[in-house]
Amino acid sequence: MSNINKEKIAILVKLQKIDIETGKINSRLGDIPNRMSALDQELEEFTRSLQSEEQAIDELKKKYRAYESDVQQNLTKIAKSQNKLRSVKTNKEYQSSLKEIEDLEKINSKLEDEMLEFLEQIEHAENILKERKVRYSEIVDQTKREKEAINQDAEQSRHKLTRLEIDRNAMSTDLDSGLLGIFERVKAKQADSVAIVEVKDAVCQGCNLNIPPQMYNELQRCDNLKNCPNCERIIYWVGNNERSE
Repeated sequence: MSNINKEKIAILVKLQKIDIETGKINSRLGDIPNRMSALDQELEEFTRSLQSEEQAIDELKKKYRAYESDVQQNLTKIAKSQNKLRSVKTNKEYQSSLKEIEDLEKINSKLEDEMLEFLEQIEHAENILKERKVRYSEIVDQTKREKEAINQDAEQSRHKLTRLEIDRNAMSTDLDSGLLGIFERVKAKQADSVAIVEVKDAVCQGCNLNIPPQMYNELQRCDNLKNCPNCERIIYWVGNNERSE
């Protein structure tokens, strides 16, 4: 294993912290399109629901107008039948005309009742639609604010990434290329990209398994780079005095 000392270990730990923070920021930036898309989708779904409600109201109004037209046609027929009563010559014709008028009036009465129901449904639906349109305006404003906040956060995150990259490059110059290469290779093998972890009480904090007693004793001398025999991460030991500082 490569020669190591506490100073180099400290640098590797700092590099690890920078890489972890960088990964979180990149993950957050990578999720921005999904967050934006979710906001747009919510607005689109609300828009479609409004359109559906408007179409339902239009259908009710069409039915109302159709019934209204039927009522007017029946009124015309009733008027004709009433005029016909004046010219009928037999009782049979008279009774037939009366029956026709009575039937038309019953039909109109039923149509008018249904028209009243349509008017109530239309009024109720229009009141709900009015409230929903107010809510729509609120969602539009809220979506705009959230997108602005996301863009602002993204801009700040990009600036932070730049600063982290500068810090990482500066720290890397204090390490020899061989040690830095080992760090990068170990990190690439780990699912969580964590290359270096502390050992506490002979337990690797990366895989939570014990390391051999001899290795634990050697690790405390901090004179050679060591890897956990289980997870292969670089391991280091921090003394009690150093941990309490």
